Amino acid sequence: MSEKKSGISRKVQAFGSFLSSMIMPNIAAFIAWGLITAMFIDVGWFPNEDLATMVDPMIIYLLPLLIAYTGGKLISDVRGGVVGATATMGVIAAFPDSPMLLGAMVMGPLGGYLMKKVDEVLVPRTRQGLEMLVNNFSAGFLAFFLALFGYYGIGPVVAWLTAMLGKLVDVIVAAGLLPIASIFIEPAKVLFLNNAINHGVLTPLASEEVREVGRSILFTLESNPGPGFGILLAYMIFGKGTARATAPGAAIIQFVGGIHEIYFPYILMKPTLVIAAILGGASGILTFSLLDFGLSGPPAPGSILAYIAMTPRGEYLSMFLGIIAATLVSFIVASLILKFSKQQDEAGLEAATAQMEESKGKKSSVAGSLTQTENVETSQSGFNYSTVDKIVFACDAGMGSSAMGAGMLKNKFKKAGLDIEVTNSAINQLKGDEDIIITQKTLTERAENKVPTAKHISVDNFLNSPKYDELLADLQDEQQSGATAGEPEEPAQPEPSDFDYSKVDKIVFACDAGMGSSAMGAGMLKNKFKKAGLDIDVTNSAINQLKGDEDIIITQKVLTERAENKVPAAKHISVDNFLNSPHYDELTEELKKHQ
Repeated sequence: MSEKKSGISRKVQAFGSFLSSMIMPNIAAFIAWGLITAMFIDVGWFPNEDLATMVDPMIIYLLPLLIAYTGGKLISDVRGGVVGATATMGVIAAFPDSPMLLGAMVMGPLGGYLMKKVDEVLVPRTRQGLEMLVNNFSAGFLAFFLALFGYYGIGPVVAWLTAMLGKLVDVIVAAGLLPIASIFIEPAKVLFLNNAINHGVLTPLASEEVREVGRSILFTLESNPGPGFGILLAYMIFGKGTARATAPGAAIIQFVGGIHEIYFPYILMKPTLVIAAILGGASGILTFSLLDFGLSGPPAPGSILAYIAMTPRGEYLSMFLGIIAATLVSFIVASLILKFSKQQDEAGLEAATAQMEESKGKKSSVAGSLTQTENVETSQSGFNYSTVDKIVFACDAGMGSSAMGAGMLKNKFKKAGLDIEVTNSAINQLKGDEDIIITQKTLTERAENKVPTAKHISVDNFLNSPKYDELLADLQDEQQSGATAGEPEEPAQPEPSDFDYSKVDKIVFACDAGMGSSAMGAGMLKNKFKKAGLDIDVTNSAINQLKGDEDIIITQKVLTERAENKVPAAKHISVDNFLNSPHYDELTEELKKHQ
């Protein structure tokens, strides 16, 4: 029974994660729209009738189209995004007076999914020389039909659903029952189910309310930093052992940084503390309701600084009172629970952190900083550190603790005099030219599949890892040994005779745009392979969209250097033109010898 519940929970988490992947990359646009609304509408800080005309077009067109494009791109890259965004115009046009954010969250992924399926059917059957024609017209016709479907089918359904949800919220607010939402939201946060609620329902509904009245209390339901801050304050005074020692740092990260997951292990260590979170959250919502308070945009992340930025003019006192009420109530309740309960030790906190990660289905880099244990795995033990130019911290979203980890390592390199690029990125946005990739343990396999040519370092958390000092020492040793030996040898470029053709699975024709003659060249080589009985994937791509997992990359001479810089681990074949090169027959013969 518990396994079944866990499976359902994981599916809901995956759904919420997908919704977040559509919303979070565009949160800057939501914030910009919120600031424009707060500044320039009639009741804003600086009322301006002309500038206020941006508010409606942004919520009606810009935000839905951004969401739809992102959702489609998640499934079928750029073409999926274009089809998804075009299809969304159908639901927008059907109801131009209602923000179609929910409609975009349906049509974007639907467009991407169908584009992917259409490509799976058409690409293997497309004749040489017709690739560009088929690609463009298949996407165009699909977008055309989906726009019609959105106008007549999805648009009315989403409009009805949005209206019903809006009326339900109005009824709940009018009845004074909104604080009850904390009974569901606070436990959901600890179980990492809040994304499905927050980004799937609250943000679209709140955005529509902002368009109508300039603010919405719905933005505060999940994001109030008060409940978690109050619990951490209670641990600072009444906690024991490791929990008490780590609470001050966690409180700063949670309240100022807005990373709420930092306090989840403290609740899981003593589950009765969820009562403090619920009562604190309800108190904050009740205070906001009584004071008729709302935010003008999403406070992302949920920190005090984001609340200050999104608070309408003249509402700062109400904002602070709501956060203070939530903090005080959760602090009082949590203090009573801790004061009259058994002592918690370090093992309890570590166990709670592990429990949270198990329930979330993934490692928590921020919460991992609460404990000091780490079991590190690395790949490619014979790695040549002298060639390292780029190190990337990779995680799900490419922000938050990975950025903090990158900053820490950057500072270590600066002090050591190492001039090596250190950045952070989402795993699905890795370029393929990374030399070293640092990930949380549960994400390392995904990163290795994405960029198999890089060295991968696996850590328990980004904020506290001994591997950073080890990496620094390895890089310094390599530089010192290189300086002692004199001018380092130029790395040997593999000659064609050295290349292992038996391992070739993927060949890509790469050019600037990823279409046109490169598609025709790929079609020619595909036909040669088919006649030779070779089952090897041959595709075409833009150079800047190369994934890093290509075995052989074929480019025109003027572009070969760019491709080599993009994917240095691949074998590169340079041709004068894609449509007539003797290299194709040579490559076919070499591959036949080794198959």
